[in-house]
Amino acid sequence: MVEEAIMICIDNSEWMRNGDYPDDRFDAQCWAFISICGAKHLSNPENTVGALTMAGKGVRVLVTPTSDFGEQLSCIRGLNIGGEMNLAAGLQVAQMALKHRQNKTQQQRIILFAGSPVKQDKRVLEMIGRKLKKHSVALDVVDFGQEDAKKAEKLEALVAAVNNNDNSHIIHIPPGARKLSDVLMSSPIFTADVKSRDRYAAVTAGAGPGYDFGVDPNLDPELALALRVSMEEERARQAAAAKKAAQEAAKQEKGEMQSTSQDVTMTENVSARRSETENKAADLLDNDLALLQQALAMSRDDSSSDIATRGTDMSEADFEDQELLLALQLSVQNNSKDETDVTKLLADQSFVSSILASLPGVDPNDPSIEGLLASMQSQSESQNDENKEQQEDKK
Repeated sequence: MVEEAIMICIDNSEWMRNGDYPDDRFDAQCWAFISICGAKHLSNPENTVGALTMAGKGVRVLVTPTSDFGEQLSCIRGLNIGGEMNLAAGLQVAQMALKHRQNKTQQQRIILFAGSPVKQDKRVLEMIGRKLKKHSVALDVVDFGQEDAKKAEKLEALVAAVNNNDNSHIIHIPPGARKLSDVLMSSPIFTADVKSRDRYAAVTAGAGPGYDFGVDPNLDPELALALRVSMEEERARQAAAAKKAAQEAAKQEKGEMQSTSQDVTMTENVSARRSETENKAADLLDNDLALLQQALAMSRDDSSSDIATRGTDMSEADFEDQELLLALQLSVQNNSKDETDVTKLLADQSFVSSILASLPGVDPNDPSIEGLLASMQSQSESQNDENKEQQEDKK
């Protein structure tokens, strides 16, 4: 069996949106791509197949030649359609990909899908064809889409320039109800081995609508398993992508909620600190008022207790303010030397009040002082009475 390394050039230009084939041109091309990969895998498991796109922003290599059938199928998922096909650039990139294949014993082949107009000149395509032939690269062309004589002429000239011992082929598939894969199944583009083409036809012949990709697992379980694994991998990839998008959206929403909660928390902290400061100030004010009221009450209690004590005995020994009494006596001694004048002076309440007012920290209106002055006045009067009685007795 021939061992090949194959690059498939996919046309994903704007022309692929046309619906002149079942579904549209692009879907028909994708099903043909899957069929070719399966046929090459059946023909020789050592065959490797890669793929690239020729339209859009530029030529894009989807997968380098590989024998992994699942990777081959998954590479065409989610392809974008747009732009114009650059056939010349696609062929050159495909030739470079085949040149760097791992197994150098594999024969090189390019399968080209051309479903849109060819912009390149015929001579340019012939030059590219001769270059491919020089590097021992075979070329198969699938011409589909609108019927264009100039396009067909250019592609035939390209294949003629590449062809070496009938190793290159071209097939024209006009629009209609037939699928590209059905037409290609009986062509040498699928595989040059007639037995391999018949085997693939037998695998897909009895496939009903219930079989994935039109393959009966009873006839070829290996191909059916590979198709199923590829489908599961694609579903897992799509689920992972959707999950990642949901997580990113949740993280963004969570970040907005955290920023909002932080603002609310900062506002609450400021309010709490303000209220705490106000409460502390109020507590301090209440404590000061309480201490002031307590001091006033204690002062009143002390004053009332002093008045009650001194009401029973208003002698000099019971008077607690000894410094006040000493100052009063010194002041009286300076104004009069004998005992009689002292008694007279003490009897003069206005004089005593003026002396008390001149003393620092003394309130003449204090009830205790008033009681003391009243007691001293009564003692002075009683002493005067005794002096009068003594004088009368002497007479």
